[in-house]
Amino acid sequence: MKIGFCGTMSVGKTTLVNALKELPEFKDYNFRTERSKYLMEMGIPLNTDSTLPGQIMFLSERTSELMQENIITDRTIIDVMSFAQCSESMNYLDKDKFEDLAACLIHEYDHIFYVSPEGVEIENNGVRETNVKYRKEIDQTIQHYLNKYGYRIKNVTLISGPTEERIERVKQAIFPSYL
Repeated sequence: MKIGFCGTMSVGKTTLVNALKELPEFKDYNFRTERSKYLMEMGIPLNTDSTLPGQIMFLSERTSELMQENIITDRTIIDVMSFAQCSESMNYLDKDKFEDLAACLIHEYDHIFYVSPEGVEIENNGVRETNVKYRKEIDQTIQHYLNKYGYRIKNVTLISGPTEERIERVKQAIFPSYL
């Protein structure tokens, strides 16, 4: 299976993926978390300053994950599309072309979990944007793309609440006999 978690920044996607990594039910899965800090240190602009070449790098990371079997990742193609769309550095023609290309890969996921920001405060890790308005814009764009391209996704599940509740929801969705 190819499982991705999508959501705006600082909603606990990486925390959740790292928690799943410790569970025996997911022992046969590979886990990937985004390398924003590493890419930022390479000089790749992030967040509102993101450029077309930078978004292509992020898209390449997500694409390489989709080429693996039994993968769980803390970002999806939907996230990359949303950050590109909200970039202040990219022009609208590049954004549209990028969306068209990236959308071709959405069907590769077996399951996408949308992680709601509701009730989750922004945590400053030194890399992510902490602007509340921008966070909301990213979240709205992610929801827009999930609605627009939902027909291409095999399974989409909304998750929220504390990590323990999220883990239970993921188990129920991935392992239907888990109740």
